[in-house]
Amino acid sequence: MWKNYFKVAFRNLLRYKIFSFINIFGLGVSMALSLIVITLVLDQYKYDKHNTQKERIFRVNTLSEKYRPTATTTMALKDVFLSEFTGVEKVARLKRGFGNQSMMDFKQDVNIPITGYFADPEVLDLFELELEMGNPATALSDPYSVVLTRATANKLFRTPDPIGEVIKVGAQGEFKVTGILKETPELKSHLLFEGLASFSTVPSLTLIDSISTNVLESWDHVYEGYMYILLNDGYSPLEIQENLHKTAKAHYAAEDPSKHHFQLQSLTAIALGPDINNSIGPFLPRIFVIFLGGLALIIMLTSCFNYTNLSIARSLTRAKEIGIRKVTGAKRSQLFSQFISEAILTAFLAMLFSWIIVVFAKPFLLNLRLVQLLKWDFSTSLEVYPYLIGFTLIVGLLAGFFPAVILSSFQPVKVLKDLGGMKLFSRFGLRKALLVLQFAISLIFIVSAILVFKQTDLFLNKDRGFAVEDKVLVKLNNSNSEQLKAELINYSNVESVSAISHIPGAGVTMGDEFQIGPEAEKYEMDYFNVDEDYLASMGIGLIAGKNFNPQNPESNKSKILINQLAVERFGFGSPTEAVGQVLLRGNSTSYEIIGVVPNYIHRHLLVQDAPMALFFNPEEFSQLQVKYSGSDEAIIATLNTAWNKVNPDLKLDYDFFEVEMNEMYNVFFGILGKVVGLVAFLAVMISCLGLLGMATYAAEVKTKEVAIRKTLGATVSGIALQLSLGFIKLVGIAILLGLPAAWFVNNLWLQSLAYRVNMGVGTIALSLLFISVLTVLTVGSQALRAALLNPSTNLRNE
Repeated sequence: MWKNYFKVAFRNLLRYKIFSFINIFGLGVSMALSLIVITLVLDQYKYDKHNTQKERIFRVNTLSEKYRPTATTTMALKDVFLSEFTGVEKVARLKRGFGNQSMMDFKQDVNIPITGYFADPEVLDLFELELEMGNPATALSDPYSVVLTRATANKLFRTPDPIGEVIKVGAQGEFKVTGILKETPELKSHLLFEGLASFSTVPSLTLIDSISTNVLESWDHVYEGYMYILLNDGYSPLEIQENLHKTAKAHYAAEDPSKHHFQLQSLTAIALGPDINNSIGPFLPRIFVIFLGGLALIIMLTSCFNYTNLSIARSLTRAKEIGIRKVTGAKRSQLFSQFISEAILTAFLAMLFSWIIVVFAKPFLLNLRLVQLLKWDFSTSLEVYPYLIGFTLIVGLLAGFFPAVILSSFQPVKVLKDLGGMKLFSRFGLRKALLVLQFAISLIFIVSAILVFKQTDLFLNKDRGFAVEDKVLVKLNNSNSEQLKAELINYSNVESVSAISHIPGAGVTMGDEFQIGPEAEKYEMDYFNVDEDYLASMGIGLIAGKNFNPQNPESNKSKILINQLAVERFGFGSPTEAVGQVLLRGNSTSYEIIGVVPNYIHRHLLVQDAPMALFFNPEEFSQLQVKYSGSDEAIIATLNTAWNKVNPDLKLDYDFFEVEMNEMYNVFFGILGKVVGLVAFLAVMISCLGLLGMATYAAEVKTKEVAIRKTLGATVSGIALQLSLGFIKLVGIAILLGLPAAWFVNNLWLQSLAYRVNMGVGTIALSLLFISVLTVLTVGSQALRAALLNPSTNLRNE
């Protein structure tokens, strides 16, 4: 029976080629987008699922009422877990700071050939990391030992067995290779690294790369490392959570009861989990996947609307077939099965087409920066296919269910006379309502795409209050900043050189608590470490006071510059009154305010700016900011020449200031703009395909009417307008519905941004122009084609 259904379905697809093409193309394009989202979700869902202890492993996150949750926590918790808690079998710490700081760095230190963490020996057991070489019991026991991945070992050494070899990791020293991990590319973990150094190394490091020995005992350092616990079998995490609340209260209540809390997060809930600070590896937050899934669902529904519209419109053509089948004894269930089988066959053909699209798009997708960060390989393994088959069946049922119910429920005379006018709302037929909904959704996407593009442009070109152009950043890599600075300033195309800890506006923030007296309230304040040439290099003037003294660098270490927001926060009255005041940092070190700078945008543009301070601390300088004149090529040559004189054994590591500052916006908002723009294009294209099918069908149905009108003297333009008017009215109604919806939807995300664009007249006009031109071209082409037909050809057989 089903074989016969699919045979008839295939014949109908061949018979109605235009409608079949529109349905398969529309469904195929939308299914391609859905396939990408499906493979993404499956890829993210794989993380840590292979771990046989996954149900008993939890990460300890830190919560605060003032700040966002963070994946890091205090290292002092380990002793508490082991000595005061019951039910905890093992505790493993991971400490940031080994080699390159993070896998999420957009540009890594070229002179430190490895990135990773300091790790307890228990990490190997908790994450079930199997060694290809080395002893897992002792590999991470001794100080200055390191376990490498096989790929990293191949990159660093020529020998296949590098056990016992030594690698130099910047100023941290030399590390002995004690283990090589087995390659398991099919097993995905949120923990990404090239090497794990022994945690026992940390106490022997003094103040190197922001690593200090007191972070192991301090309860205030909650941003330095990560902690994972393995519970005993049958032990509930709720009991541990309750004890964690008591521990936090005991250690923070005296200072601030709401300062910090601890929260357990299951290992399997980290990937596809909430977006929190200091994530240990690149992953997509759950909300982002939901957003992508929502876009794919909307596009999928738009295609299904097309199928429903065209199937119902075509019902008049197939009325005779339905009537004959019912007269000869066909049951409603049989007719329903026939129409459902056609929809499923169409869906499977569309799936094949969508698979071809994804295969051709794969090289482009793999080049996207976000995809590379996620190490997303668009796997096409066998486990994907059951999901694809299930997805295709769902699409076929979704697209074909409503037409099948409608067409199989009426008597032949009802189908012939009244189906096209069946009412869904008071004055709207079903097809008209779906068409209006399609174009309203398309308009929402068009407006959203324009706003995302404008918002990205704002991020990239916003005046931040300091000079951005013609500056290049040179990573110091533990070299002498004064020596390199003195060398660079001798070149004619170098205008100024300034040593800094990090650049403003790039999303990197460092902060601490400050107060005006021991008993005064503490306030969080961002800070940068800069030298005396920083303000001139940035084109920033002083409102009051003076700059750091270039003649006496040592005295500058007890001085501080603040911005106007800091003046207001600490209640100094005016910038002039603030000069000479003293601020306490961390309730211990005092700094004299010697100057006030204007507010400039030092944070990223997603959030409001905040109080900010400038310190003079050469130990924290990590790069030089070089302002230059002339061409980019010339300054790069200059940098290489100067660098080779000062650091002949190291490789120059540089990046242009504007590129590094805008990297975050280009990666995330640039990709978001492309995704929304692509979805808008697909939505409009699919809607126009449906409109094209409807217009084509309307022109075919009214062929004889058009011929009679032309015979009676009607003009081509008049007939074309008459045929188009109904569709143009429907698009007009869609615009009236879509614009308020677009304003509401886009305000939801725009209101969360500190610096944002508005949905102004220009945005509305551009979106209306775009959708109007497409509508006129789509409908007008078919109406004009029908109006130009020779009436004698159509009336010959009457």
